[in-house]
Amino acid sequence: MGKNTILISLLAFCLLFISKSAFANDIVLEKPAVIISNIVSDLFIPIQQFDDFDASELTIRIDGYLIESTSIDKNKIHIRHTFNASCEIEIDHKNVQSKFEVRVIPLWFSILPPLIAILLALVFKEVFSALIIGTLTGTILIAYFNGASWFVSLFTGIFTFVDTTLITTLSSSSHLSVIIFSLLIGAMVTLISKNGGMLGVVNILARYAKSPRSGQLVTWLLGVAIFFDDYANTLVVGNTMRPVTDRLRISREKLSYIVDSTAAPVAAIAFVTTWIGAELGYIQDGVATIGIEQSAYTIFLNSLAYSYYPIFALIFILILVWSRKDFGPMVKAERLARSKEPAKLTTQQDAGYGNLKVAEDTTPHWYNAVLPVVVVVGTTISGLMYTGYAETGWQENLGITKNLSAILGQADSYKSLLWGSMLGVIVALLLTWAQRLLKLQESIEALVDGIKTMMTAVLILVLAWSLASITETLHTADFITQILVNIDASPFILPAITFIMSALIAFSTGSSWGTMAILYPLILPATWLISQEYGLEHDEAMSIFYNVVSTVLSGSVLGDHCSPISDTTILSSLASSCNHIDHVKTQLPYALTVGFVAVLIGTLPAAYGIPGYVLFPTGIVLLILVVKYFGKSTV
Repeated sequence: MGKNTILISLLAFCLLFISKSAFANDIVLEKPAVIISNIVSDLFIPIQQFDDFDASELTIRIDGYLIESTSIDKNKIHIRHTFNASCEIEIDHKNVQSKFEVRVIPLWFSILPPLIAILLALVFKEVFSALIIGTLTGTILIAYFNGASWFVSLFTGIFTFVDTTLITTLSSSSHLSVIIFSLLIGAMVTLISKNGGMLGVVNILARYAKSPRSGQLVTWLLGVAIFFDDYANTLVVGNTMRPVTDRLRISREKLSYIVDSTAAPVAAIAFVTTWIGAELGYIQDGVATIGIEQSAYTIFLNSLAYSYYPIFALIFILILVWSRKDFGPMVKAERLARSKEPAKLTTQQDAGYGNLKVAEDTTPHWYNAVLPVVVVVGTTISGLMYTGYAETGWQENLGITKNLSAILGQADSYKSLLWGSMLGVIVALLLTWAQRLLKLQESIEALVDGIKTMMTAVLILVLAWSLASITETLHTADFITQILVNIDASPFILPAITFIMSALIAFSTGSSWGTMAILYPLILPATWLISQEYGLEHDEAMSIFYNVVSTVLSGSVLGDHCSPISDTTILSSLASSCNHIDHVKTQLPYALTVGFVAVLIGTLPAAYGIPGYVLFPTGIVLLILVVKYFGKSTV
């Protein structure tokens, strides 16, 4: 009887619990996964949970204060509220009450994940652990402020990193497109190396690249020539020129710098690029509420007169190349490269890029490499035109340049890159088989080896994107923006402030596009209103407005160049087979130097009306003087 009594008691308890759960009239409150202080949060109360809903008998209090500003959205009561600290929400409907504890993450906490990642990467010269620890810091913070204890949040954060953050990152079609594009490029490069195509290109370029100076110049020219996309630029130029620069004893750090500092700057300011659509979209969002009677494309064209950093960055490379001088950590890297014997390309075992040894009894022909690369470039451009034209068509009232820009603005760059890289691999295979340079099995093994060589790049990219998603969730950019926007400044220094703000956000998040998406809608209306309140004439206000449009873009590129968690910086170092942290450390002094000159000689005086035909030559002269007096010979 004792056992039966216990079983009956347990059954009764379970039935009582189930009945209470089934018939309890507790109110459901839908909260966002993360609530950040000083950031507007949206909370919802589903109406269908009430048997007899009466809005007049619903009261909502936050820390005892009655909330009356609510609305009904899709059969839900919508509450928009800015929380300053953790608090308690009380909801009462017809004497049925529910209380909810809300933990609020202080906004300044949002800077911790990227700051920790950047500091660890620079101090320990190891990017994998830096990115993982930075991301884990974010997931643990989110878990704790969602109600877990510090002990529990430690495990919750680790599990969330694996089952949510990484999965979400890999679920993005744009991220997957970049990964597949990178793998296909890696496969193609390995195949055209083993079939002798790359060595054939080296032999051709050797006619023009006979010295470190001419080798760097050829690299710069290729970087400018592949202007339509920064991803394609870094991977194609880095992989193509690496054997040439090795033979000429140019350091991998210098190659990475040239690749990185031509890719984004030229893609950002050229008329026809994959960037143009994003830029025009962001600008349009920014001017939508202002009432400026100009198209986004016209505003973009006018802003190019103030694009000091991208233009100075491209010219600064030429100054360094021509003077044969460097400064900062690059001096040591270049001198070390000059002191070594020229790399023997046919027997080179390159760490991270597999064995690129040319197959035995293979005569190197340049076209085995050039044709696949041309197919990649040509197919990508054709794909951009095709996908863009399908969206916009051809407008007779627009000129050729505006039509091309409009088409590319609506093009699907990811599809185009995938088509180009896939066809490049196919052409490389067909050329190899047609000439019987490699057997089928050897060709497939070469492709697989190429894919393996890119796994390091893919892993770093995935971790960088994961950290970027955490910074977006925690509103890191809003934290930096609020600090800088609250400065009571005249419109004449707004462009300089915007440049610094943009660079800091891009540096912290590793994303120039994300920075533009955040800042354009915020800073453009603010700039226009401040200019109007200051009493500026229309032309003067428009000059400052164009300057600010440019500085958002320019600052984004600068921050991208300086950030060890930037995807294009990562791709540049990996395509050049350079240690990533060494690339960041050697590029950082150059990027900061150009950025300082761009602000001091370009952005700031331009806001006060000094024309570009005075500022551009002055800035170039100052950069020449910097190299002359601070540079050291690397010959």
